[in-house]
This record gives sequence, C-alpha cells and structure tokens, in this order.
Amino acid sequence: MKYLVMLGDGMADRPIPEIGGRTPLEAANKPNMDFIAQNGYCGLVKTVPDGMFPGSDVANLAVMGFDPEIYYTGRASIEAVSIGIDLTAGDFCYRCNLVTLSDHDVYEKSIMIDHSSGEITTDEAKQLIEALNKELGIKLYVGKSYRHCLVLHNSKHGADHTPPHDILDKVIGDHLPRGLNREFFTDLMRRSRDILKNHPINLDRIRRGLRSANSIWFWGEGSRMSIPTFADKYGISGSVISAVDLVKGLGIASGLESINVIGATGTLHTNYKGKAEAALEALKTRDFVYLHVEAPDECAHQGNVGDKILAIEYIDQKILGPVIAELNSRGEDYSILLLPDHATPIELRTHSSEPVPFAYYRRIGLKSSPSSASTPRYDEKNGSYTGVYIDKGYTLMDEFIGFK
Repeated sequence: MKYLVMLGDGMADRPIPEIGGRTPLEAANKPNMDFIAQNGYCGLVKTVPDGMFPGSDVANLAVMGFDPEIYYTGRASIEAVSIGIDLTAGDFCYRCNLVTLSDHDVYEKSIMIDHSSGEITTDEAKQLIEALNKELGIKLYVGKSYRHCLVLHNSKHGADHTPPHDILDKVIGDHLPRGLNREFFTDLMRRSRDILKNHPINLDRIRRGLRSANSIWFWGEGSRMSIPTFADKYGISGSVISAVDLVKGLGIASGLESINVIGATGTLHTNYKGKAEAALEALKTRDFVYLHVEAPDECAHQGNVGDKILAIEYIDQKILGPVIAELNSRGEDYSILLLPDHATPIELRTHSSEPVPFAYYRRIGLKSSPSSASTPRYDEKNGSYTGVYIDKGYTLMDEFIGFK
C-alpha cells in the first residue's frame, strides 16, 4: 500500500457573503477532491487542541500523527531543523519575518501592511539578511522567502511575541515584543528599519511596484524538539514535499526525506506540476508522501477570496488529478488523505481553531474502499453532515495508515 497525504494549508474557511454565503471549498471547481469524498470516508477533525494557538506548526504536527500537547516546543525550533540549525540545551530559536510596515516617523505608530513583504524572493531576502547581520552584529539564519531565524544561546523561555499575520492592517505599537528580552527584540526591529529602508534591494522593489521589506519581526519562540520517527511509529518509509521550512522541519525531525522541488515557492504560483511529479517519483521507492501546498493559506492572509479558490482548484487539477490517474495506471494499492491543517478564514485573515474537513480514499486492485461516510462534495458543510468527528487530531494518521 502507498500512502499520500494531500494537505492544502488553510483551505478551510467560513461562509463568505461575496460568494453567496459559500466557503472557497464550496465555490471551487474541484472534481478530484469531490471524487475522494464521494468514494471515500469523510468527516471533521480537530487538529488544534483546546488552549493551543492554531498555528500551522501545531496543526501539522497533529496531522503527522504526533500529539502537540506532548511534542510541541515552539514554531521556530521546527523551522531551524529545516534550515540546518543544530539547537542544543539552552538554545532558543525565533522566527524572523521580513515585513512591510507603513512609513511613519514613529516606529510604534506604523501599520503592519504585509507579513511577507510581497512574498519577497529568497535571493533578495538573503542580501537583506546579510546586511542586517553586518549592521546589527547578530546572526540571522536565512530561510525561504520572508521566513528566517534567530538563535539565542544560553537563554530561557519567556518571550511573548505576536505573529505578524495576526495584525495585518493594525498599528504595531500594542503588539511589540513582551516578556523576556523584550527590549532586545524591539531594539533590533526598530534599528532594522533604518538599515533596510534605503537598501538597494528595497529601492529596486519599490521601483518595480513591489512592497519593500522594511523591517524585521520576531515571533514563534521555540526550543529543541524531539519526536519519534515516522518509521518507528508506523513502520513505513516516507518523504515530505513542501516549500516552507516549517513543514520541511517537521518532516525531517520525524525521519522523512525532504524533497526539494524547483519552483516551489509557497505562493499561488508555486510549481504544482513539479510537486505532483516529485510525489509520484518518491512513491516508486517509498511508502508514504506528505505533500504540502501553502498557497490557500497565503491567499487567505492577503484577504483574496478569488485567489484562494484558484489555489484550491490548482491543487485539484494540477496535483490530485495527475496523481490519481498515474497511481491508477500503476495498478498498485494506494490511499490518499485530503485535508487542510487548519482553517484560515478570509474574514479574519489569520488562522482559527475550528475542526476541518477530511476525506480519505483507498484503492485495492480495481476496487475502491467501502465508503460508509461518503458525501457528494468535499467541503466543510458535507464533512459535518457525515457525523464523523475526530476530536484528537493526531489519531487521524493512525486511522489512515491502519484503517482502524
């Protein structure tokens, strides 16, 4: 049996008036997702435990089969694994976004315009990070696009930081770092704007009508994490395919092979075809692939309902369609689990913790699996109609792999 998890980051949503009170999943043309729902097993799953922040870190950890209440140690430390940072006892890692703030003489009165600096490229970001390291006298580690890391050695837990995507279009003054080392972090953020505002990379981006990366923003404190390997828990080998360091890091930490796909960006215009081809190639020699697409989440953070629908349709047409067709032609037994990690409602432009729809389908020989909880379409409403509800999100993987 071959297993594929198709995870559309932030696909779930709430009814949106401008599209007739439907969600993007309801509005999207997605015949392959609907096929899985019609011929598989569907329901709702709670991926974020009560009392935990609904981040992609917590939610993906649960989807991968690991209890966040046991194994979660903070977001940035997960991304550190992907970047290649070796954290030791006493090390604390912090996510460092390159963000776009409004131009105001008083830093605290600036508005958070964009948590991703217009989805700045990694090559551009690298040059900005190098300038910051030189001028600030610190060591920022380069990640992908706007996502980077800072490590403090011999430190302690206690920082209280706000994710920048939670305060879009808001004045930042009430959301600056609190808790341990708050003056240190705030000082770096203030000084970064003076360094970045006239950097040639940003001047060129402004000339081209793009958003400048005119400040850094710290959040996501984490210490070294340790989780079981996927092979030890489930007895199968596997790979992870993602454009973002967070999901790559979770995969690597759990012993999955991280596959890099050229042109995979984490945006609407990522290389969907390349991801599908990489997954199919990996499944020739491995049993399991965790395929993550960031695009729906990024579109929701931008408040762009049209692009979120389009991202869902791209996943369906450019990934699921070709993957299902090829796996059918190979004649191998296979299973596909389809779900988001969490909801990212357009109305909020950030994550929420309500249960999300899942569907899994398996094919043995020429026959589909029994579908006692199937629905006409894959979406939030139909997922709830089945009456199937998984309260402990980390147990869904147990069910998917073992079909308990």
